[in-house]
Amino acid sequence: MGSRYGGLKQCDPVGPSGETIMDYSVYDALRTGFDRVVFVIRRDFEEDFRSAVGSKYAGVVKVDYAFQSLDDLPAGYTLPVGREKPWGTAHALRAARDLIDGPFAAINADDFYGQDSFQQLSGFLKQPAASQIARFALVGFRMDQTLSENGSVARGVCTVDDSGRLLAVTEKTKLVRVGNDVEDRSDPDHRVVYTGAERVSLNLWGFTSEFMDELEAVFPAFLDKHSGNLKAEWYIPFVVDTMVQGRRAEVMVLPTESSWFGITYREDRPQVVAAVAALVEQGVYPARLWDVE
Repeated sequence: MGSRYGGLKQCDPVGPSGETIMDYSVYDALRTGFDRVVFVIRRDFEEDFRSAVGSKYAGVVKVDYAFQSLDDLPAGYTLPVGREKPWGTAHALRAARDLIDGPFAAINADDFYGQDSFQQLSGFLKQPAASQIARFALVGFRMDQTLSENGSVARGVCTVDDSGRLLAVTEKTKLVRVGNDVEDRSDPDHRVVYTGAERVSLNLWGFTSEFMDELEAVFPAFLDKHSGNLKAEWYIPFVVDTMVQGRRAEVMVLPTESSWFGITYREDRPQVVAAVAALVEQGVYPARLWDVE
């Protein structure tokens, strides 16, 4: 449930024949070499989600479901009294631990990433292992192409070396456009100004199954430190950064100029509908997505 959107935006149609943003992600993934979809959802959304979203993929691609639950915790841990907020993106991905046994992409359901993004991830994940440590990838978008005109957004700002390896990803929770620049207003007394050309994460990752092992290994440490904070969230970038700093993984940032758009606020929807319509008009996508063989 999108707290700022006010509904189940993953099921909101934006395409000319009722397609959702997720439909376009699945379509792009399939035509770039992916062959399976795992949806991570809340159990109470299951019936509506299967009907509105999952059913359309029957005969198109194998679909599995994983369920994120607040009480899905390691042995010996219990749900803190008063905890109502989801545990975050790393916890959501952990919910699929019994379904993941090979290389995979992890995405947000409400972000439109474009075909080039999936093409780059597919090519990366098909490369044979050539390192003694885990090797992951992150698709990096220009910061100024990922903002909303209707409010602040949260983005992971990437620091990379000269070879494109990720050195750090820092979560900035209140990025807004100010003239030609971008400001982070997370701390009103210490605003940070960006040019907008910086590469940011939109949670479009390429992982091997080693990442799922890491999630299991480090989740208890997160709970030990943060379970007393009823709003603390465990983000995928936090886990990645822990592995990078511990030299247990290297992450390549794959820059893309793919068109990005997403729905953070309900007011964003008309712009997304218009952007999809333009891509359909250009022939990038068919007017009816699943009528294409």
